[in-house]
Parts: sequence; C-alpha cells; structure tokens
Amino acid sequence: MSNIAGINNVALTNQAMMHLQDRSPSLPGLGVLHGPSGYGKSFAASYAANAHRAFYIQCKSTWTRKKFLEAILKEMGIMPAKNLADMNEQACEELMQSGRPLIIDEADWLADSKSHVMLAMDLYEGSQASILLIGEERLPAKLAHYEKIHNRILSWVAAEPCQIRDVLQLADIYARDINIAEDLLLKVLDDTRGVTRRICVNLENIRNWAADNGVERVTLENYRQAIFTGKAPRGRS
Repeated sequence: MSNIAGINNVALTNQAMMHLQDRSPSLPGLGVLHGPSGYGKSFAASYAANAHRAFYIQCKSTWTRKKFLEAILKEMGIMPAKNLADMNEQACEELMQSGRPLIIDEADWLADSKSHVMLAMDLYEGSQASILLIGEERLPAKLAHYEKIHNRILSWVAAEPCQIRDVLQLADIYARDINIAEDLLLKVLDDTRGVTRRICVNLENIRNWAADNGVERVTLENYRQAIFTGKAPRGRS
C-alpha cells in the first residue's frame, strides 16, 4: 500500500489522522472525511488505518446499535458483553488503554438517526480517543443536526477528484506493464471527472485491451475502446 501514499485523498486522510492524533488535550477529537462515492475514501481509510494502527469498521445499512458495537469489539478482539451499556464501556476502555484511534466508514448510517449518532458521541466522551467518520458528501449537513457531536469535530476534510498526478500513480499500480500515453490518461481523467473508481476501471480495460491486441504503447489515437464513464449504454432503437 506504500505505492499509493502520494495519491491525494490518501494524503488528505493521513493528514486528518495526524491532526487528530497530535491535537492538544483541550481540543475535540472527532474528524470527518466526506465526498462523493467513487473518490477512494474507503481505500484511503484502509491505508490510514494501517499507517496509524487504527481500529476500522465499515457500517452496514442493516445494522442495529448492538451490531455496531459488536463490530467494533470484534475488530478489537474483545468478546462483547450482553448489553449496550457494557459493550460501550468495553470499547471505551480499549480505546483509552491502547491509545489507538477508531475509523468509522460509511458513517452516514450513524448520521441518519439520533440514537445511532449518539453511539459515536458516547464512544468519544468515554475514551477521548481520536475518531474519524467517513461518509458521502451530505454527511456534514446530516451531522449539523446534532449539535453535541457537531461541536466536537476538530477537522472537516473534503475528498477531492483525482488530478493527472494521481492518474499517473494509479497507472503504475493497475497497468504497470503497459505504456499508456499521457494524452489517453488525460482523456480518462476528463471523461471520468476524476472519479477514482472509474479511472481504475479504465486502466484495467486499457491493460486488457493492450494485452489482447498485442499493443505495447496505448495512445488516444490507437485505443479502440470507449472510455468507461459509469453511464449505461443506450439501448438499440
């Protein structure tokens, strides 16, 4: 994963974690990383979790409050207690004793309900640990409805679309054995509007096309495939 440390959203997430970890004891310890789907937030979070030894969970839409706490305790390697209050105390105690941060991905699940979001509040208040919430672009607006948690947020980080330097680094990972001209990479960047996931799909497509056609250098001129933008193809009339 060190190969992608320079990709912009990975760097932004890492900086947010460092800001939380290095804060003064008098400052709040919650951070929020937000942005559109496909910007590589979860991948950046996974990198940051490894770099900072953070506990990491990814919320699911079907979860209950109990399942949320059980998932955190499972990540910590702790057998969950029987009730929510005791599970919360278990998690808080581990966060305090270990000094490790917590990353909660798909945190929109938390923000969609006051009873859910207060779980994060309880974890923070009970441990004073660094906690990074990750979600879609509307996550800040959702959290604004809950003043108790909103005013404990130290850092707001907006994920950004890829730039050409990011595409070049992604090409070294997803198509490292293929020579791709910069004009084609710029076309991919423009047509995908910098969405990381779609860029990666195109790089894989270019790699496969080059291998199937025996092409050593792929350019905008000789590449015979459409750029994948995420839009469904039109049906035949």
